Amino acid sequence: MKTIINSSIEDAVKWLNINQVVAIPTETVYGLAGNALEEDAVLQIFKVKARPHFNPLIVHVNDWAKVAAYTKHIPEAALKLAETFCPGPLTFLLSKNERISDLVTAGHDKVAIRIPAHPLTLQLLRQLDFPLAAPSANRFGYVSPTTAGHVMEGLSGLIPYILDGGPCKVGLESTIVDFEGEDVIIRRNGGVSIEKIEALLGKKILKKTDDIEHPVAPGMLKSHYATTTPLYRGKLEDLIQRFPGKSVVLLEFGKPISGNYSNRLNLSASGDLEEAARKLFSLMREADACGADCILCPYLPNTGLGIAINDRLQRAQFIEV
Repeated sequence: MKTIINSSIEDAVKWLNINQVVAIPTETVYGLAGNALEEDAVLQIFKVKARPHFNPLIVHVNDWAKVAAYTKHIPEAALKLAETFCPGPLTFLLSKNERISDLVTAGHDKVAIRIPAHPLTLQLLRQLDFPLAAPSANRFGYVSPTTAGHVMEGLSGLIPYILDGGPCKVGLESTIVDFEGEDVIIRRNGGVSIEKIEALLGKKILKKTDDIEHPVAPGMLKSHYATTTPLYRGKLEDLIQRFPGKSVVLLEFGKPISGNYSNRLNLSASGDLEEAARKLFSLMREADACGADCILCPYLPNTGLGIAINDRLQRAQFIEV
């Protein structure tokens, strides 16, 4: 199969209408999209990604009225969050109705659904009479793609089309929020920080993001977002001493450490967490391509988007240091 890259929405519509899967841009990462209402298309997503069927998918729509069309009940807290953060990097875990199959939700009674904030994909969704199921457009477990080129590197020959919308502006997957009674629960850290959600709702929210064998939301598995090159985390000076004679890539944040190292990349020399989030997956891929023995990365400040960045690095790491 030949894989084409361009910015034609019409080409994407053509393939999606015949139950093929295509890559689409979002503000978070590129997604591997198919008709969420057709099991043949959904099965193709799992096949192309080599993704286990127990890992649920996110459904994408272009407006809140369509969220209601595929769910049974929308809590008041969800409506309040949607007013501020939609379209945007926030996914809602809501009770699904019969239009969404158990294949999409991995047998759970809730569907993960969101409105992406990318103009091309919003235009695409307006031209379709079905929602799109779309996990990240990469082979399962590897670093998520933030450019069309990243998608081509991993899925060339496996899908017919990549809709090129340029680099992703956020660079981290969406935050996933769940609702149980009066409780609001974070199931995955992502592009909307916990602090912003708590500030809007005026209360503390729960965090249940630990890996489990049968996740209720995407991105909850222990091993995920991983590079091929082993990635270690800790104080860089200590890590360097741990690997004498090894070729290393330094994936730094803030002021570079002293020393002459041939392979060093910086998530944000100024210590900007938004810049680090935007560059994370791209620099992880670049580090992976250096051919080194290992990638060494510090812990980032565990606040704001730093919580989501640390979550991705924790799931990508080879050994906890």
